[in-house]
Amino acid sequence: MNPRQLQQMAQQMQRQMQQIQEELAVAEVEGSAGGGAITVKMNGHRELKAISISPDAIDPDDVELLQDMLMAAFNDASKKAQEMAEKRLGPLTGGMKGIPGLF
Repeated sequence: MNPRQLQQMAQQMQRQMQQIQEELAVAEVEGSAGGGAITVKMNGHRELKAISISPDAIDPDDVELLQDMLMAAFNDASKKAQEMAEKRLGPLTGGMKGIPGLF
């Protein structure tokens, strides 16, 4: 492969990467806990976009349960966002593993 072809491939991959990053910025995933009592929405970059807490999930005498559910919902959404990003970036980054010095 000549240097010009390599440069063209790199530019094409850069454009594709930029497009995927833009898509991930607007894509949303939702995580939940407590049977849906708490839901967390985040984008494909794992940025928090919304939290919804059912009034039934709030017990002033058991704040720790609410904290645990919030953490579980956040972790659920974060895992889904990471899986979505890996799925979308996989075809692009998978081909780069054969290039010495990159991965």
